[in-house]
Amino acid sequence: MQFSPTKLSVTQYLTTPSAWDRRTFLKAAGIAASWPFLQQRPTYAADRQITLSDHPFQLGVASGDPSPDGVVLWTRLAPQPLEGGGMPPEDVPVQWVVASDSNLKNVVQRGTAVASKDWAHCVHVEVAGLEPDRVYWYQFIAAGEASPIGRTRTAPSPGKTLDRFRFAFASCQHYESGLFTAYDHMSRDDLNLVVHLGDYIYEGKGTPAKVRQHVGLETVTLDDYRNRHAQYKTDLHLQAAHAAFPWLVTWDDHEFDNNCAGDISEEKDVDPIKFLERRANAYKAYYEHMPLRRSALPAGPWMTLYRTVSFGPLVQFAVLDTRQYRTDQPCGDHNVAPCETVFDPNATVLGQQQDDWLRGQLSKSRAQWNVLAQQIMMGRVDRQPGEAVAWSMDQWAGYDAARKRLLQFLADQKVANPVVLTGDIHTNWVNDLKVDFDNLDSPTVATEFVGTSITSGGDGAETRKDTAGVLTDNPFVKFYNAERGYVRCEVDSKHWRSEYQVTPTVTKPDSPLVTRATFEIESGRPGAERV
Repeated sequence: MQFSPTKLSVTQYLTTPSAWDRRTFLKAAGIAASWPFLQQRPTYAADRQITLSDHPFQLGVASGDPSPDGVVLWTRLAPQPLEGGGMPPEDVPVQWVVASDSNLKNVVQRGTAVASKDWAHCVHVEVAGLEPDRVYWYQFIAAGEASPIGRTRTAPSPGKTLDRFRFAFASCQHYESGLFTAYDHMSRDDLNLVVHLGDYIYEGKGTPAKVRQHVGLETVTLDDYRNRHAQYKTDLHLQAAHAAFPWLVTWDDHEFDNNCAGDISEEKDVDPIKFLERRANAYKAYYEHMPLRRSALPAGPWMTLYRTVSFGPLVQFAVLDTRQYRTDQPCGDHNVAPCETVFDPNATVLGQQQDDWLRGQLSKSRAQWNVLAQQIMMGRVDRQPGEAVAWSMDQWAGYDAARKRLLQFLADQKVANPVVLTGDIHTNWVNDLKVDFDNLDSPTVATEFVGTSITSGGDGAETRKDTAGVLTDNPFVKFYNAERGYVRCEVDSKHWRSEYQVTPTVTKPDSPLVTRATFEIESGRPGAERV
């Protein structure tokens, strides 16, 4: 694996062009400086044996960002997960072991980490020195209690091409809208990896008469976000999927606030300082609950998530962040006819630094398949059947110049087999991506697989009222479906295969898993074909 994030310091970020005034600069810098973790090393826990009110591992275990010689292991101590965690106000030692067998008899590494009181007693262990492309099992022990046993897998060595690489990608798991049955099915699959494309939590207040109900009001404070993440993590199907495979994670908007764009709220008259303070709370809680490396450690309201993760010369993932650095959505947001601002050459989804980084990664990549794991649909879909035109202003369609530049770069640089993975919109799509969607005879330069939600939107359907019209008006769209589920992908040196796995119901337990459609890409030929 090549793990190559780029992290802006607070000063670098604040002095890049964006509408910052001196008051905002000083206030935001103060948010970052006030965090204890950023001012000093975590204190070491006392040797005494602590007594807890309940089992501390109620949020399960997870692993992420695998490399050829290691992986990140995660847990959080929380005997009272929906009440701030329920831990004493002190650092706690947590032992961990990694073994080559599921019974943990052949231990290959062990150590002790510190669950810091300042970071919600979460643990991130960056294990190194493991063998490439190998399955391992791991466990944590704290306060005399043992965690569930997790299973993970390292990436292959840089020079070894896998015969087969299997992974699933998912997004949008609104807790109140349904049950995480899809994760139950996913956890039983044979996968190398799970990729989560955002909306891991939703920020809204609890709503009566839903399938399940959020605890608390809309998330604003650090405690709010911690409790919301903890509530989602208590779901046993989600825990099972985390314990079965390593994950790559990135966020979308609901981990913080719906349709946020950089430091701009979708609501009017929101104090930018309060908005950044809220974002700092959201980012800190996100890190505390995800299997991320230290390179993603947030600094106040800034957190670097974009990175590359490679699996030998077969697949390279560029994990992107399309929320933190973007300019405001044009034309008042929503699905509307394009206004002049859509074509603004200075509008950006990725921000200049992330955009430069991505181009550099793609230019030097020698991977056979180059994957952009990101959030918002790149295909410029007309969402208004008939003569009228409506594009989604929250997607790449609302940033036409930035979208064209990126797709033109893929074409000009002859990037090998670019594939875009997308979440966000609670529907399944397969799109042939073109630089110029006004000329449908222009060449296809990449393929986009859009995955539906795990639960968001509630029970879905194979078709909707606009299905026929959308397919007619957008001939580059190969598939459009409104059920719930995830996408399972299998990749080898010659083919990419995406299977759309759906759960027909999410409002009732035990829904079956159905393969609704399967598409393949032939290496060297952009565009997907249904099989």
